[in-house]
Amino acid sequence: MSPAPTTTRPSGVPATAAGLRATARILARTDAHGITRLPVLDGSGPFALRRTGFPGPQARVCMVGAMSAPLGGDRLAVEATAEAGASLHLTASAATVALPGRTGDAATYDVRLTVGDGARLDWLPEPLICAEGSDLWMTTTVELAPTARLVLREEQVLGRSGEHTGTLHSRLTVRRAGRTLLDQETAYGPGVPGWDTSAALGGHRALGQLLAVGPEFEDAEQRVRLLGGAAPERRDATGGQGVLAPLTGPAVLATAVAPDALRLRAVLDEAARSLPG
Repeated sequence: MSPAPTTTRPSGVPATAAGLRATARILARTDAHGITRLPVLDGSGPFALRRTGFPGPQARVCMVGAMSAPLGGDRLAVEATAEAGASLHLTASAATVALPGRTGDAATYDVRLTVGDGARLDWLPEPLICAEGSDLWMTTTVELAPTARLVLREEQVLGRSGEHTGTLHSRLTVRRAGRTLLDQETAYGPGVPGWDTSAALGGHRALGQLLAVGPEFEDAEQRVRLLGGAAPERRDATGGQGVLAPLTGPAVLATAVAPDALRLRAVLDEAARSLPG
């Protein structure tokens, strides 16, 4: 399950008149009563942001797709900050589908997460689906304070049912207390050498990971664990498989591949159930 060979994202993708520019901004801040408030909840373009649940220690926000995006040429971004002591849970109502545009230009989707001391941020969107003919550059950048907590799930599906995949370049960078905790880059689809070989996806079309970071992992004993069909007691060539491993951080990272999104989620849920708390 090694990442496929990658290429470096251009320092600047040319702007086109056809592309959409949109940014969603979320700010979570705790008040004197320990309730997490949302003084900034601003979505535009395809981002419709909805508060869910009742006011309490954790604020919950669901991103609802207001239009089809990203299309080729679009420049989309999500900026979410949980200030010191706040707790923010972010989900989405449906999968994000990357589609080809009229010009053949690549689209970009940048996620920037910031978590303060004693704060928690759960980033749990639905899968990203790369439709045939699409070209997407996606970056996720996370800045964590020393006592911050993060739960991040990332799921990518290469092609809709019965179609070939588009091209996906993805980079995830996580820094804790100013030091790099995780920095990885992957690429899949047409034009990427070896992405579908046994050294990379081996015929699978769904891939994902679950990252958990927090002080509780400082002293917790974590061992490498096989997940799904990779586990010796659960050999199943048709199911998903993965591995859960500790990082020097403190953090743990589950990485999985599967034939489809449903079986990928089952493997990542298995990893989540094994985490402390």
